[in-house]
Amino acid sequence: MKKEYLEAGKIVTTHGIRGEVKVMPYTDVPELLCEFDRLFIGKAHEEIGVERARVFKSTVIMKLEGVDTPEAAEKLRNKLLYMHRDDLELDEDTYFIQDLIGMEVSDADTGEVYGKLADVMQTGANDVYVIKGENREYLVPAIADVIVSTDTGSGRMTIRPLPGLFDED
Repeated sequence: MKKEYLEAGKIVTTHGIRGEVKVMPYTDVPELLCEFDRLFIGKAHEEIGVERARVFKSTVIMKLEGVDTPEAAEKLRNKLLYMHRDDLELDEDTYFIQDLIGMEVSDADTGEVYGKLADVMQTGANDVYVIKGENREYLVPAIADVIVSTDTGSGRMTIRPLPGLFDED
């Protein structure tokens, strides 16, 4: 089942004297966090408005509604921020990593089950999927030539390995 709330980042410290917080983003692109008008804080996912946000180096400086002093901001240190799944629209053939983890991966031609998708390595050029089988781990490039279908609803992915990709030697 898909999670309704997705981890967006962690408040790591305060910033300045007006109650701003510094957030370590859990996204590839810190600017993404600056696009939200609302986020959700803590395990209870309490909605909190975002008054303004800007990228500062690899973090995001954020002013949250109702947090107007350094003391109030300090109380939020180490809290996780979440985004609601419906607040972010993904391009076609783009997925949340947490929706991919745990998918059963099988061969599109033979039906052989290779294992479950255990991790996604972000290499820059393209992602690499780590598939854990019973006795082996496979590294599969997340490219159109290999990935035939991804169905997050059923939790299944089919692939067509490139020649030599799974050779033992």
